[in-house]
Amino acid sequence: METDRDCYVVLELSEDDIFFDKKEKLLESMGFSPKERVCLKSSSDADCKSATVKTLLQIARVIQLDEVELYFAEDNGCSPVEHYSHKNELGALNSIISSIDTSISSCTNMEMNLLQDLRKTILGLITDFGNKNSVKTTVERKHSCDQEEHLLEWGESNGVQTRLQIAYVQGAGRGAIAKEDIKVGDIALEIPVSVIISDELVHESGMHHVLEKIDGVSSETMLLLWSMKEKHNCNSKFKIYFNTLPEQFNTGLSFGVDAIMNLDGTLLLEEVTQARQHLLAQYDELFPALCNDHPDVFPPELYTWEQFLWACELWYSRSMKIMFSDGRLRTCLIPIADFLNHSLCPHIMQYGKVDTATNSLQFCLSRPSGIGEECLLSYGNLSSSHLITFYGFLPQGDNPYDVIPLDIDAPEVDSTEDTSMSNRITHMVRGTWLSKNHGIFYYGLPSALLDHLRRSQSPLLLMKTLLQGNLENELELLEDIRLIFDDMMESFADVDHVNRENTSLDIKLAVYFTNLQRNIVSSVLTSCHSGIKTVKDALIKCMAEDIRG
Repeated sequence: METDRDCYVVLELSEDDIFFDKKEKLLESMGFSPKERVCLKSSSDADCKSATVKTLLQIARVIQLDEVELYFAEDNGCSPVEHYSHKNELGALNSIISSIDTSISSCTNMEMNLLQDLRKTILGLITDFGNKNSVKTTVERKHSCDQEEHLLEWGESNGVQTRLQIAYVQGAGRGAIAKEDIKVGDIALEIPVSVIISDELVHESGMHHVLEKIDGVSSETMLLLWSMKEKHNCNSKFKIYFNTLPEQFNTGLSFGVDAIMNLDGTLLLEEVTQARQHLLAQYDELFPALCNDHPDVFPPELYTWEQFLWACELWYSRSMKIMFSDGRLRTCLIPIADFLNHSLCPHIMQYGKVDTATNSLQFCLSRPSGIGEECLLSYGNLSSSHLITFYGFLPQGDNPYDVIPLDIDAPEVDSTEDTSMSNRITHMVRGTWLSKNHGIFYYGLPSALLDHLRRSQSPLLLMKTLLQGNLENELELLEDIRLIFDDMMESFADVDHVNRENTSLDIKLAVYFTNLQRNIVSSVLTSCHSGIKTVKDALIKCMAEDIRG
């Protein structure tokens, strides 16, 4: 510490971050360094403290950016964004808490007071943000949860510690509900390794000696085949867990023909089709050969295509990637924890590593959960098409990962120019309602895409200035984008009206997704039309000024 009245919180962008260069550039454009020491002054008034918190958040948000958020980050010189996404904001706030705790571990008493006061402020922001973006939990009492209660009892008898209970939640199916108020940093659920279903169980089973001799069979495939048989094993340690699993998962992998027909022109159609083709090919490689060669290990009645698809949906929709104490990353089923539903504003964000001290998996809260509130997890940075295909649901709210990738060739430019942003990433769009800047040269569209297209059309006219050449180039650019998305809009299927009572879930999901993608395309077209009008007005004004000379 440099004085007896001030102390510092250090926020550092790791050099191991795969987007280090881009984040460093963004931080520097905001006036910060990759390792920023933010001063806390003991004499600060309320405005100064607010400015300090704002600075910390600006830096932490950039450090927490993922690939999609970084792509859409607007480098337009406007005031700093309110936040990039719910998950980014919670990650940023929690990273500040972590940095404060690091500083507290080696500070003086005077510094302790400053840091504790700041910590309290950040915790308040986390609570306020969670309250603002939380969804009311309505528990449906008409459903019996006897099997789920038996599972909790089984878990607790095997060392599980939980502050959650399982209940049916309106609009979400079964979910995990807080039995008491749980604070940031508290452990809501702790699962010992002995309860986790991992590939070690396959190694101990009677089928491993057969599967290990087959080239190219992954541990995930072995687990899938193990679970197909284990769910029928009355003596299985996990029998109570298997009893709680649904007979059907209703993911996109099992969509019916009518649902598929409603997906024409969408990304989801391609994703579902490719995934099903992959699974069919995988099944044909394994069966009926395994049943014919080893009927005692792989009874034919347990290894039908329907059972295989069920097991695939089980592992896709409920498994988690877990880092074990030996450093191995394994795909696992985690009884009880797999009742935690996904949210764009989750309570739990960090959970993928076994704690070496307790040999357990701990689910700690990144925002508080009140008694009776559904405790929610982040499954990852997943698009709605992925969530439907492999999980069978659409998230509530605007999903920032609902993007439409664009197949655009790299521009031919001078080799001395920095084209890393253009050449090394997939360009994309998302709903322009998520953008804060719809002004000229931005239009609510991603700057990376617009700059890429400008470079393609006219490498010498890259300045965002109101000159005739630039404006004429903008009109051409916007017209090109409009044509692309006009064609895309025409390719969508005419979806049926959804009757909530009589329509099957797969058709509902298909129609909802098609409408979602149509809305994204429509927003891009609206931005193009609005942008064209704005540019034309600016061009008329520019030409009039040139005439006046």
